Amino acid sequence: MSLLRNRSFAVELAVLAAALGVVDALAWALAGPGAGLAALTSLALACALFAAFSTRRYREIARLAAEVDEVLHGGRRIDFADYREGDVAVLKNELAKMTAALAGATERLGKEKAALADALADVSHQIRTPLTAIGLLVPAIEDAAGPAERTRALRELETLVERVGWLVTTLLKLAKADAGAIRVQAAPVDVERLVRDALAPLAGAFDLRGVACEVDVAPGTSFTGDAAWSAEALGNVLKNCLEHTPAGGTVRLSASEDAVALRLRVTDTGPGITPEDVPHLFERFYRGAGSEGFGIGLSLARSLVAAQGGTLRAGNDRATGGAQFDFTFPKMVV
Repeated sequence: MSLLRNRSFAVELAVLAAALGVVDALAWALAGPGAGLAALTSLALACALFAAFSTRRYREIARLAAEVDEVLHGGRRIDFADYREGDVAVLKNELAKMTAALAGATERLGKEKAALADALADVSHQIRTPLTAIGLLVPAIEDAAGPAERTRALRELETLVERVGWLVTTLLKLAKADAGAIRVQAAPVDVERLVRDALAPLAGAFDLRGVACEVDVAPGTSFTGDAAWSAEALGNVLKNCLEHTPAGGTVRLSASEDAVALRLRVTDTGPGITPEDVPHLFERFYRGAGSEGFGIGLSLARSLVAAQGGTLRAGNDRATGGAQFDFTFPKMVV
């Protein structure tokens, strides 16, 4: 009786019975009572077989629906091993694909949630450290013994404030890059000007650390990209090289181009990148041995280069043993 409550089954059974009833009536009228009774028997048998097969099919569908409900509410997987080929095979296959996709999505969301929690913890730590130092400097400035000591403390405070500001700004840029909200231009970029723009904010730092910067860029070298974002990416790499180069060392920057791409190479005479750090160098908040930064500058640099269709790779210079960074910007050839 429960199957008869199924509107689809009831309609199908009624249509079948009506069609066979018409056939039975025709047989009775054309061939006599014997043929009519044979047709009527066939009608009853057909309806019984239809009901039996429909019952079995609906039971399989109901069992499958119950298992899907358990997956949605209990988190367990569907076992499709006991489902034979039949009229529910297509549904079974599609549900298998769906559950596999849901399982993959759930796993990815779990990893992203864990990564977000780790990132928030790292951000909190990175910001808390300079803020703690700033909090300690304020009473030191108030209790300074003289103008010289007060000036020194104020300069140290200014440096810390700049570091916090740079960190917050860079984190916002990384968030925009992750969201795909960074707009990059496709315009001719003069590499000589690009290098000057990247080095300008670091000129004082190079002098204070006693590190030389050698540039080898041929006039007229260019590529199609975004000058501002490229300068920021290059500046972050130069800053990283500067931080790992001892006094008296050198950071070198060279450029080469062909019909396919513009290539920038930055090397330094520091200790180089350890094999353990190479696979993780561009990971967010990763800080290798001896790192002075927050671990986001190189990650942002790679994101900015990738947004322009380029690549940024890191390794060690075979000649000096120092770090080596290779930019590749594809050129549009008409």
